[in-house]
Amino acid sequence: MAPFKADLHIHTVLSPCGDLEMSPTAIVERAMARGLDMIAITDHNTTRQVKTTQKVGRDRGLFVLGGVEITSQEEAHCLAYFEADDQLDEFQQFLDQHLPPIPNDEDRFGYQLIVDENDEITGEEQYHLLNALDVDIDGLYDEVHRIGGLFVPAHINKGTTSLMSQLGFVPPDLKADGLEINFRTTRDEILKKFAYLKRFNFITDSDAHFIDNVGDVYNVCYLEHRTFAEFGMALRGDEGRYIDTMYFRDHKLPR
Repeated sequence: MAPFKADLHIHTVLSPCGDLEMSPTAIVERAMARGLDMIAITDHNTTRQVKTTQKVGRDRGLFVLGGVEITSQEEAHCLAYFEADDQLDEFQQFLDQHLPPIPNDEDRFGYQLIVDENDEITGEEQYHLLNALDVDIDGLYDEVHRIGGLFVPAHINKGTTSLMSQLGFVPPDLKADGLEINFRTTRDEILKKFAYLKRFNFITDSDAHFIDNVGDVYNVCYLEHRTFAEFGMALRGDEGRYIDTMYFRDHKLPR
């Protein structure tokens, strides 16, 4: 088993809250400068910047997971990860069907740009990506799994847009492949309040919207190889694979 540094929650310029510097090339270059081995692109309610970032990553030797940060009907953010292009395409169709057709207001919320590996603008998302889908958390899990992806509720301890902020707790019967927490808490602190969550493994990521924050917080994934299947095994804790969390700029945070 080998250790791989992984920041699994990063936004590009396609997210309206993502800085204009967050192009695929800039993100990959910053991730490699930070010593990361793996990243995941998780724009809000869209996968349309994933494939370009994956191409840039392949060209430079960085493994890029295809992902998305979905806003559930409860307005809780959830991460989903997919292995193949056809899975990303199928889930994008699902997103297009369930995102409210409300035009984006660039002056209020920011641009939603699609760019290529040369940082040239090739398109933009018309509808505002921060709105909630008309599908609840259970429905999102079911669709992600139907397609073959992995489902991880995002930053569950955050004061907004999280399970705890929207519901007041994490449902005991929650369907998920793992949970993400931000660096302001630890797994041990979460389990003191919600012992029933010990059935889940946790990840901690930067949630970077600005280029300087890529890799600020990361995990160390112990895998045989950098593949989607190996990541899924580590998230579940299968066959000796596992994820060690709470790294901040090369320093382990206290647990």
